[in-house]
Amino acid sequence: MMGIFALILLAFSSCGSRKSMVYLQDDSIKINTLYEQYVPKIQSNDILTIVVSAADPKVTAPFNPLSTVNLNGTVNQQMDMAMRPTYTVDEEGFIILPMLGKTLVGGLTRLQAIEKIRSELGKYIKDPGVNINFNNFKISVLGEVARPGSFTLSTERITILEALSMAGDLTIRGLRENVMLVRETNGQKMIYRLDLTKQSTLNSPYYYLAQNDVIYVEPSKVQINNSKLGANTNVIISIASLLITVISVLTR
Repeated sequence: MMGIFALILLAFSSCGSRKSMVYLQDDSIKINTLYEQYVPKIQSNDILTIVVSAADPKVTAPFNPLSTVNLNGTVNQQMDMAMRPTYTVDEEGFIILPMLGKTLVGGLTRLQAIEKIRSELGKYIKDPGVNINFNNFKISVLGEVARPGSFTLSTERITILEALSMAGDLTIRGLRENVMLVRETNGQKMIYRLDLTKQSTLNSPYYYLAQNDVIYVEPSKVQINNSKLGANTNVIISIASLLITVISVLTR
């Protein structure tokens, strides 16, 4: 009798295959991933930490509102990151810097912005140094992962595989062939799909992530079927019990 019940349950489930589970399977594609082609650009509402340095720290004081210079005129190496000068990029891509005024950085990479500001600072400081970091470079990972959530990063160089590892990797129920990436560019949200089972994903322009990207891992068909099974467990048990009762009566 229990065998019949087991067959009924088996009808509502199926097993996965290696093809649907293993990442980056060989597909004879030449891997030519160049980060430089996909470096994130500075966008409106980005918060940037910008610190100016020079051989003589005193000359940088006007350019660092919360200065790295202490009262003795030496660099304070213990200064908290939270105390460093930050600038929010406005809707048109500008920030307002001390002495330099309104400066367009939107659409530039971090390194391009550094070179632009260094060039402007050269009018006031000999051989200035400029350090720029994103303060709000954040990505979110949702769906069938071990630890879904939002992650604020100290670097803008991150791949989709690294982001998934931060979220504890996909669960066994996650659909690896159709991972969704939501990206906002110039105020418009776009959806892209990535097949993590194929090596060709390494060449995708969306392999490297941009700030505020959202990754969503869909449940596999097995998981969907299992959820249906869980929702209808009482019905299945009732039907199975009825069948067992009918068979028992007929075979007396």
